[in-house]
Amino acid sequence: MNMQVAKNTVITLDYHVKDPDGEVVDEGREPLVYLHGGYDDIFPKIEEALQGKKIGESVQIKLQPDEAFGEYDAEMVQIEPRKDFPKELQVGMQFEGGPEDGGEDDFVIYRVTDIADDKVVLDGNHPLAGMALVFTCTVTAIRPASEEEVEHGHVHNPDDDGETCH
Repeated sequence: MNMQVAKNTVITLDYHVKDPDGEVVDEGREPLVYLHGGYDDIFPKIEEALQGKKIGESVQIKLQPDEAFGEYDAEMVQIEPRKDFPKELQVGMQFEGGPEDGGEDDFVIYRVTDIADDKVVLDGNHPLAGMALVFTCTVTAIRPASEEEVEHGHVHNPDDDGETCH
């Protein structure tokens, strides 16, 4: 069967991501599985590039920051008192935080980027925010999506009975 990447197919990709200087940003150890067809399961520009490809075909796409993880937002950086944090605090640790006035869905993952004497710097930007990224993706599998997957707009795990789907 010679399937192509098309709307309502489930695509498996081997991928890796580099920055424009060729430094590896994401080795893509786990294959990426997504529902193709405008479900926002994957960056739209990558989806466009993959449309019509067959198994074994590769694409290389350069995404500008606003096409990938967004521009770097200085307002997402917060400085908090050191005393509000656990004793074993290290740069790189992550905390969930919500905006003061936000709803439940608005929580942000903040990364500790600096620890001074009595202050902690938290950055809520995605680690790859503000970076242009080069994605190399190879299509390794294509299958028709189930009706349920199309209805829900994302891929279900084989061992997922659909109950845990939100």
